[in-house]
Amino acid sequence: MSSSAQLAKAHLADHQPPIVMLTAKSFFEQLTKEESLYAHYMSKASHAGSRVVLRQVSHESEAIFDLVLGIHIKLNGKYEDSQELNYYLEYVSQFLSNLGNYNSFGNSKFIPRCSKEYFYQLMKCAGISKESKVNTTSCPINTYEELVEQGIYRIDSRSSFLGFPTSGHVSGYYFGDVSEEDLVLLKKEVFGAKDVMPENTRIKKLDNGDFEILVASESTSTADKYPEESLKLSNGATLTFKFGDHSREMKLVADYISKAKEYAANDTQRLMLSEYVDHFRTGNMKSHKRSQIQWVKDLAPIIETNTGFIETYREPSGIIGEFESLVAITNKHRTRKFAALVQSAGKFISLLPWGPEFEKSKLEPPDFTSLEVLTFAASGIPAGINIPNYDDVRLNIGFKNVSLGNIVSSTLSSKETTFLHAQDDVLFRKYQAESFEVQVGIHELLGHGSGKLLCELEDGSFNFDKENPPIGLDGKPVSTYYRKGETWGSKFGGLAGPYEECRAEVIAMYLITNRELLSIFGFKSKEEQDSIIYIGFLQMARAGLMALDFWDESTQKWGQPHMQARFAIMKTFFNHSQDKNFLKFSFSRPDYDDLKIELKQDLIETVGHECMKDFLKHLHIYKASCDVEAGTAYFKDRSSVTPELARFKAVVNKKKLPRKQFIQANTSVNSEGIVTLHEYEATPLGMLQSFTEREY
Repeated sequence: MSSSAQLAKAHLADHQPPIVMLTAKSFFEQLTKEESLYAHYMSKASHAGSRVVLRQVSHESEAIFDLVLGIHIKLNGKYEDSQELNYYLEYVSQFLSNLGNYNSFGNSKFIPRCSKEYFYQLMKCAGISKESKVNTTSCPINTYEELVEQGIYRIDSRSSFLGFPTSGHVSGYYFGDVSEEDLVLLKKEVFGAKDVMPENTRIKKLDNGDFEILVASESTSTADKYPEESLKLSNGATLTFKFGDHSREMKLVADYISKAKEYAANDTQRLMLSEYVDHFRTGNMKSHKRSQIQWVKDLAPIIETNTGFIETYREPSGIIGEFESLVAITNKHRTRKFAALVQSAGKFISLLPWGPEFEKSKLEPPDFTSLEVLTFAASGIPAGINIPNYDDVRLNIGFKNVSLGNIVSSTLSSKETTFLHAQDDVLFRKYQAESFEVQVGIHELLGHGSGKLLCELEDGSFNFDKENPPIGLDGKPVSTYYRKGETWGSKFGGLAGPYEECRAEVIAMYLITNRELLSIFGFKSKEEQDSIIYIGFLQMARAGLMALDFWDESTQKWGQPHMQARFAIMKTFFNHSQDKNFLKFSFSRPDYDDLKIELKQDLIETVGHECMKDFLKHLHIYKASCDVEAGTAYFKDRSSVTPELARFKAVVNKKKLPRKQFIQANTSVNSEGIVTLHEYEATPLGMLQSFTEREY
């Protein structure tokens, strides 16, 4: 098999993936009329931003979206059954569940298993000519034939992954030949120097080297306090801000939020929604920050929502946010567990291995709820969320934690768990969901919710004793800190995401051995607690091994921040514990087909706990003190793949199972204001139908 054929085979769409109808029906039926209308209009606002996500993934994704939905509508959902059809529908389902032709988890391109000839045949049946012009404005491809050949089926070693265009990779966040060095320059001379928040932008580099910053907004007029004139950069380039990116979608989102405001539960929600509307209409990110202040203050709502340009994991420089929008219903039973954890949060945070000088002086108990997802418009759905990501809001106002219950409960698989011995597999199946819920709870509340950054404040003062700084890892006072205008993301760049996810995951491993904490989650007996602890560590070890699938051997780069984090933890178990027997891998075959994880349960609370303590202390203090040089080197070393572990990549890839695909419900409202929930069969056709019944 040629290298190009091998590459194509490695990037084929998943075959027979598990598809789940993400149901929240029993919770939705308990809502009042006003609550259901609020959820309805916020869901409409959420889905109205879906095209933005498509454009952020790749320049061809929106055109592919229109093509596959167009085929389905023209054929009235009726296809002639065949294996080729099954392959086609598997591709379409994966595309829709990721809102793009790159996997949200791994950032790798996937292509159909069906032949191009079959794809063209479906287009012909739907009356779509290969020569017809693609009418999606942001797509650089002219005809549908080019879209199929170049956008859907083309695959090579570089463009098969997201990244900087100058490295041959793909990113919908950029137009033109944008480089990593360009983003370093823009962070320093534009976003930092001019106090411009970049989360809702895209970057365009012209042929002459000048830049345009495209700002998402309904209005094409410059927002308040943004530079109106062109800026001259130190490299000689000129930079101009242009408003009105995604104008149609920003108007739709704002209009639906305005409608939802009529059914808001309280004044805090109304203030939040007003700031959202201003943000989406004007493009002003400061309005979004103000919305998040109100969102944090809106405690324990029945309908929880959050929307905007939030997570920066997929943009290569780590500063631009992907559009995402959540609408979910509180699960009161599960939330009671988290409420007890919140009340004890200060006690557990005080157990973390650093002094008070590296921790917030006062912990305002955050909201922590378990939610059943109704709508999550984004390229992927996490198991938990800790936001907002604005450091000053988190420090001065607070944050919220949510566990997405119907996502957490979907983790169980009916198939045998790979790389586990039979006796471990039995225990794993029994306690995986419960242990994962504990892990998510600690990760979001005590992981992302802990620590402070040593900062120079806007008024020139400091949030630490500048004359007598805290003692660093070397026993000397730290000499670095975040200067005015600098943030965690701007300083650590693309590494900030995996680094912080690792820090939060290590905190989960460090505290999951605390039996008082486990009792809060309802695990009272020593036997149950031992099982939760063991499965928690075993689950992390296995996740770290499985992470090899998201590491590219040719470039030595990671394609997924959470998996890079989990690999670093597994590697710490394996290489940096005081007992080399703590984690081992057993096998007898040269192809490692019988590879098994062997984790010593009786060493977890001694050796395992100690190596997590050391790892966590380094991660936290480097982050808190803005020691970019040492922190970067340390984390890169911990997450680098050694030959001893790289040899398992092939068998991990061979045995990987497709990721779950979630179908989301739709809502409709009749003339009497009664909202109806619509759910779909858990099939690719059900996925397609859910999308064709929405407004895009």
